[in-house]
Amino acid sequence: MKEQILTGCARAAVFGLAGLPALVSAQAAEESVFIRVTEGRVTGNPEAVLASEPVSRLASDPSVSLSRMGGRGLEPVVRGQSQERVDVLLDGIRVEGACPNRMDPPTSRLSSALVPALEVRTNNRTLRWGPIAGGQVIATTADPQFNGNATTGQVTMSGSDNGNGKLVNAAAAVGSEAAWLRLSGGYDEANDYEDGDGNKVRSAYENAEGRVDAAWTAENGLFIKGMISRQEESDVKYAGSGMDAPQTDTDIYRMEIGSPVARGEWSLLAWQADVDHIMDNFSLRPAGMMKMQTDSITETRGLRFTLDQSPNSSTDWAIGADVETNDWDATLFNVTNPMPMAVSLMWPGVERERAGFFAEVFRRLGRDVKVGAGLRYDRVEMDATKAGEAASMSMTPAMLYRSAYGSTDVETEDNNISGFVTGEWRLPQNKALTFTASRSVRSPAVTERYLARNTMNDSWIGNPGLETEKHHKLELALSGSRDQWSWKPTVWVDQVDDFVLRYKETPTDTRHKNIDARLLGVEVKIGWTDGTWNSSSALATVRGENRDDDKALPQIPPVQFVQTLGWQRRGHQVEAEWQLARRQDRIDPQSGLDAGTSPGYGVFNLSGSHPLMEYFTFSWALENLFDNTWAPHVSRRNTDPFNADAVRVNEPGRMLRAALTARW
Repeated sequence: MKEQILTGCARAAVFGLAGLPALVSAQAAEESVFIRVTEGRVTGNPEAVLASEPVSRLASDPSVSLSRMGGRGLEPVVRGQSQERVDVLLDGIRVEGACPNRMDPPTSRLSSALVPALEVRTNNRTLRWGPIAGGQVIATTADPQFNGNATTGQVTMSGSDNGNGKLVNAAAAVGSEAAWLRLSGGYDEANDYEDGDGNKVRSAYENAEGRVDAAWTAENGLFIKGMISRQEESDVKYAGSGMDAPQTDTDIYRMEIGSPVARGEWSLLAWQADVDHIMDNFSLRPAGMMKMQTDSITETRGLRFTLDQSPNSSTDWAIGADVETNDWDATLFNVTNPMPMAVSLMWPGVERERAGFFAEVFRRLGRDVKVGAGLRYDRVEMDATKAGEAASMSMTPAMLYRSAYGSTDVETEDNNISGFVTGEWRLPQNKALTFTASRSVRSPAVTERYLARNTMNDSWIGNPGLETEKHHKLELALSGSRDQWSWKPTVWVDQVDDFVLRYKETPTDTRHKNIDARLLGVEVKIGWTDGTWNSSSALATVRGENRDDDKALPQIPPVQFVQTLGWQRRGHQVEAEWQLARRQDRIDPQSGLDAGTSPGYGVFNLSGSHPLMEYFTFSWALENLFDNTWAPHVSRRNTDPFNADAVRVNEPGRMLRAALTARW
């Protein structure tokens, strides 16, 4: 579990290969006997998207809300839970953000050049990537498909009118399914867009990315994959923050090796991710009396081994172990004078070491019953190595923790035990009843435990004494299909012991504490298709309760509904989408997270894709057709003094996007 070992493994991966798109994907196919989980497998190419951030596609799922702070960095809220409670896995690896204010959530690292397929998971039906507290967003990048040719690739150019957005990306691969090398890259930029009232929203950005990945598979099934990528975000503006981000750089290295063994396969995955982030209040906006700047970094190293076996046609089992180390460091400087002065050690040299082990099994009992169970143990150690160092205000982080909570020990050790049981019963007339019960234990995150911001105007202090967060979930779903129809209603409840709540002790002082909480919800999905026309209806509602204080949890989305109607013929596709949300009155003003109550809204979108010639496709989208002014309830509070009427960071008004893609 030492950093030196993990760093060596990650660097060996980089020097051994040019790149690694190794796909880590858990598949629960409707017709498969079990929840078959494999790594490094090919998935179908996802459709090209017009927007810079692929995560924006999740807005079509009413159980997911997207919190906006600016033009980039959309934060997914899954069933009323977000940030540290929603894991984002990029081809099987975690990339921690480097901004204490979450300007750079992991979803901002999804590639627009190699658009990944996205899947949202809400309960533990596998534990190899860790327990699911609120949700998991799984992003998987497809391997290139050669179809007998020596090369394959694509080039996309797109633009949008609202904000004058521009995007160009390309990917090209050479080789075959057995051995290939791929280069990809892209660049996109946009100015501030206008909301439905015609007001400018601080949302401009520039983003550039490049990636090299390669793979080789032997005749006996042994495979090796590698990947190197770099992303540079610059001049990113945020209407929901008092600072902007002039520069954020991300470097990711990844390698995987695996082979068939006995009646299954084994795989070993190593990765490294480094993020450097700068935010300030003067580069991209008028400077105030004091120029403030935060320099922050995060480094992640990881290693995971898994063994999957199918000893017979009715049983699957898997075991595995992983280790991961993280280092965070962030310092707030006053740079008004030529000599910068450290104001706060916001992340005071925080280190986290985690070692985990899991085992799970899935079995068929008769023709119509599938059952599964899994168990996972995680040992988590955290420490703030600079807690005894003082910034310019003569207060060390350790002194801040002691004054806020009486905590004197900044070293923590967690022993987390998680597990699940699941079953599926096939019923007559193409129906299936699925039940899942799980326990997920989450260690508080770096900000919740160790943030140490203390200025003359405000303070935000983490709590090293926080207990681990224990989620106990029950979920029941009934899926079915008949003729051209399909449906799936779901009910779920999540009882949370020691929920980590952020709250305002005073209007200017933010703190963290443990409470008991409960979340429960209902989701319904109905679909219809005749092969040419298709329609889908999806509804989701969630209620969050602070049981200690008998009030609402913060950042709980309202009832949401999405209706679509689509048509396709000979490669042409057109879709109409109507997104609706009820007003939300259940808020927690003391948390500082809810900007207030929110009105309901309805947004109508149109999109289409059309083949022009053998190699070209034209795609378009007309978003917010009726030019409404709206914002999701969970979006950040608007802090833009030049658009003072907006309560939250508003979404764009009417926007036309168009893209031309060439594939070969």
